[in-house]
Amino acid sequence: MSSVPHAEVRSAPFVRPKHVVFAVIWLMFAYVLYHNERFLVDPSDASWPHYRDLGWRLFVHGVFGAMALLLIFMQFNDGLRARFLTLHRVCGRIYIGAVFVAGPFGVYLAHLDKSIGYTFSFTLSTAVLVTLWMFATAMALWCIRTRRVEQHRQWMTRSVAMALTFLEVRVFEGVTGWGASPDGDTLVVWTCAALGYPLADAVLQIEDFLRSGRSRRAGI
Repeated sequence: MSSVPHAEVRSAPFVRPKHVVFAVIWLMFAYVLYHNERFLVDPSDASWPHYRDLGWRLFVHGVFGAMALLLIFMQFNDGLRARFLTLHRVCGRIYIGAVFVAGPFGVYLAHLDKSIGYTFSFTLSTAVLVTLWMFATAMALWCIRTRRVEQHRQWMTRSVAMALTFLEVRVFEGVTGWGASPDGDTLVVWTCAALGYPLADAVLQIEDFLRSGRSRRAGI
């Protein structure tokens, strides 16, 4: 009797590129909380008087912005999405709402920062960044409502890329010291706004390449 060859079963790698990205995001979270947000628990912080004057407007922006950032992990968790599809949809709606609240408040706060030396260019850079964030989010919503699942994934990736600029700006400025002046802060925001979509598309291309590679190996 001839033996039938069995296809080799390859187990999924323990660490996937997505896990590395999530780890980096958590590290950025920790850095920003320690380096930029200590005023929340330390009234002696030098930036406390300015943030105190912003009051409830900063509170609304911060709460909804943090909500959007934290929901990223749930929305891009394949296991949770597969097992709890209803929860995924509810969290998606909450994410969209958080984007459309945190974004405009961020622009308003940038406008108020003119009182501490920031220029119209800073307000404009923030407005462009927020517009790109909201546009990508709206496109993701439209795609999923019209059952364009792959396009929904792509636009959500772009939306997340723009959301992460909140962390990227603060980490870059903290490491380089560029955030010490309004001009440096403005330049960093403009740069992050310009790089958001291209970096997201690069991630999508890499992900598709890795996925096609796994498919080819599985077919051998």
